[in-house]
Amino acid sequence: MRTAILVATLVSASTIAFAQDAPGVVVAVAEEKAFPLTVEALGNALANESVEIRPKVTDRIKAIRFEEGSTVDAGEVLVELENTEALAAVAAARAAEAESASQLRRARELERSRSVSAAEIEQLAARRDADRAALEAAQARLAETVVRAPFAGRLGLRRVSPGALVGPSTLITTLDDTATIKLDFDVPETVLARLAPGLSVQARSVAWPDDAFAGDVVSVDTRVDPVSRTVTVRAMIDNPDGKLRPGMFLTVTLLKDEIRALVVPEQAIVPEQSRQFVLVVGEDDVVEKREVATGRRRPGEVEIVAGLQSGERVITEGTQKARPGKAVTVLRGTD
Repeated sequence: MRTAILVATLVSASTIAFAQDAPGVVVAVAEEKAFPLTVEALGNALANESVEIRPKVTDRIKAIRFEEGSTVDAGEVLVELENTEALAAVAAARAAEAESASQLRRARELERSRSVSAAEIEQLAARRDADRAALEAAQARLAETVVRAPFAGRLGLRRVSPGALVGPSTLITTLDDTATIKLDFDVPETVLARLAPGLSVQARSVAWPDDAFAGDVVSVDTRVDPVSRTVTVRAMIDNPDGKLRPGMFLTVTLLKDEIRALVVPEQAIVPEQSRQFVLVVGEDDVVEKREVATGRRRPGEVEIVAGLQSGERVITEGTQKARPGKAVTVLRGTD
């Protein structure tokens, strides 16, 4: 009887010791899964081209040639300023240029009879050139009394009235090319390697909850923000019906074709300061602590970019009991 009790005691002790030496853990197999690149972001809508219309010279408004909210073509006249003085300056400059040109012609005719020296001819040519430049400058000032649209687009609100004295600091109206909308948004630097022009995006606005606006990435900023660790991406969205307006706040989904990635359960990641580790169960159920580089995340799963191979087992439950270089008892594996 005592022998049986002694044997049972020894068996129990050995079992406890084995359990202490090889704690039970739950493992999962690292495997490649479909992991499409889908990034949610918030973006701001910008006009493809945008400008504030202001006059270049100071004068009174003679006529306003546009309607608020109308669409205009490039070069179309928007505002005419008083140009009486500018017209007079052009006429005077034209007369001076004609006179100097006439004197130069007569001098060249007299040059044949040596009645005029070569030096006088050069002086008259220089005066003609100066008068011609003055005429061009007067014509340029006259042209500045007419305010034109620099590109095709839609005008904003009119901020001035006929007869008002305006100058370079006076806002007349705004002009936006909204046939195409620029959409700027920030994404984490972890997806930087997969960003490239041509990726498709979808944007939604609270103003149009039932509409999805499709576009494509056209450029990625050359700098990463050192504080937020994000990079700015710019997409272009066609806007033929004008629903999107500059300044609108949009929710952006960045999409890409199906991507496969090495994935492990989120519970398998053991963070230590800024580094990430997993506990790998190798041959003979011996634990190895291995540093990994993580990528994107989705609920319950993490992408492993480096440090782990497909098919390797990682501990998801019992990481606190497992010790590197020691054996564990695999209780079960997760699907």
